Amino acid sequence: MKRIITSVSWMLAVLFLLQSCKKEEYRIYYLGGKQPSLTASTASVNLQPPPADESVLAIRFDWTNPEYKFTTGVNSQDVNYLLEIDTVGANFSSKSRFSTTISKELSKGYTVAELNAILGNSMALPFGRRYSLEARITSSVGGNNAIPLTSNKITFTATPYAPPPKVALPVTGRLFIVGNATPGGWNNPVPLPSQEFTKRSNTLFDITIPLSGAGNFYLFLPENGSWGSKYAVADNQAAGISNGGEFRFYTSGGQDFPAPSAAGNYKITVDFQKGIFTVVKQ
Repeated sequence: MKRIITSVSWMLAVLFLLQSCKKEEYRIYYLGGKQPSLTASTASVNLQPPPADESVLAIRFDWTNPEYKFTTGVNSQDVNYLLEIDTVGANFSSKSRFSTTISKELSKGYTVAELNAILGNSMALPFGRRYSLEARITSSVGGNNAIPLTSNKITFTATPYAPPPKVALPVTGRLFIVGNATPGGWNNPVPLPSQEFTKRSNTLFDITIPLSGAGNFYLFLPENGSWGSKYAVADNQAAGISNGGEFRFYTSGGQDFPAPSAAGNYKITVDFQKGIFTVVKQ
């Protein structure tokens, strides 16, 4: 009987070892890859054409395949790439840094209009100045713990120009606020000068005003005393919209801006260039 038990024990041990080996065969290990090599089609971008040329290719970035390798061979999965653009010397850590994710492809091109929007709107670089910029690519593969591989940095120069504002400017050159969240209520015309915005530039307006809090609303008007057109939001239930977001010009439709949750004095800034507004408690 003792012999039988011993034999069974040996058989179980062998089976366990065989099973462990079988499992080991199916484990996938990351063996490494190559740093992508990044190049650009030009080192100096001309962003000052007539509007008809905005569809012309301004710059194209190309990079090599990082060739991720695993125990199963060269990677067959989709590789994701993070393209970053920043000003030279910022080390891709500034607030103005632009980044976008690209799947599978080994190149990305931008037209004059697209690159200008990145520099002027996304990166908020002042228009009309020439900038030294740098770009890099970081590759990654999900699911197999492959470490990111970052390319060399390439530099180029460009001068962003002012594109058309994202939201149509007030034809009057003035902006007013109306609504039951404001001291003047929904009375139109609104009290002046307390409910007229200060014009900081052709595309930037702001006002500091008491707002009555949650459950109340307001609108921006391009013409005091008229309901013919307005600035409003597409969805006043969107998360965080009481603190700011995108707005639009309407002759009909649209929804009122919701007041912040707490009553108080607020600075409202309206940026027609970017098509966004912000509401900050003072």
